Amino acid sequence: MTRCEFAYDDGAYVLGALAPAERAAYERHLGGCASCREAVAEIAVLPGLLGRLDPAGLEQILPPPAPPRVPALLDEARQRRRRERAADRRRYALTTLAAAGLALLVGVGTAVALPRPVDPSGPPGAQGTPTQQVSMVAMRPVAAAGPVHADLGLTGTKWGTQVTMRCGYDARTSYGKAYPFRLVARGPNGATEQIGSWLAAPGDDLSFTGATRFTDAELVSVELQKADGTPLLTYAVP
Repeated sequence: MTRCEFAYDDGAYVLGALAPAERAAYERHLGGCASCREAVAEIAVLPGLLGRLDPAGLEQILPPPAPPRVPALLDEARQRRRRERAADRRRYALTTLAAAGLALLVGVGTAVALPRPVDPSGPPGAQGTPTQQVSMVAMRPVAAAGPVHADLGLTGTKWGTQVTMRCGYDARTSYGKAYPFRLVARGPNGATEQIGSWLAAPGDDLSFTGATRFTDAELVSVELQKADGTPLLTYAVP
């Protein structure tokens, strides 16, 4: 169970030992923390009881007082609270950094990692036994020969079509060091669906497995496009 960061402030608050800013922060916190409200309620009577004591009578029945410990205890509580808050901030920063790094790896490397073989009778991502070898055909350039070449394989399933692609990005290209591409399926009545996208640098080779909802009877063609939608390669489904 996570401990409240204000758990050590109840005594200092009741005795009036908190600084003005700390007292204001603690009072705002009390509005939403039942545990701290209960802690304050339990010791709220102490100032009144202490005020009723007769110092002269206490001197007769009590031993000589030891050096006051309340300031030291309050200072220790404040230091412990600061350390806990600093540790929480460090944990939050490390968690955020790790999440950002994971998002970057997933965003850039999705198309590079091949999933496990799937059963064509199930939806994308379902685990199953390896299927038979997919027959691959070369995609044709839409216009003049470009910097990308690819082979494509289609497997019809109950839920649509599984698409397997092997793609190469020529080492010599005018596109620069890296360029985003995407694979798009075209269906009936001009409908389209993006199968996947990736970032490739000159000389990269890519293996890509994806899926489209279009069945083999609905699928018209598959296009490899630049990020702006310009088609580079196409395969017309017979």
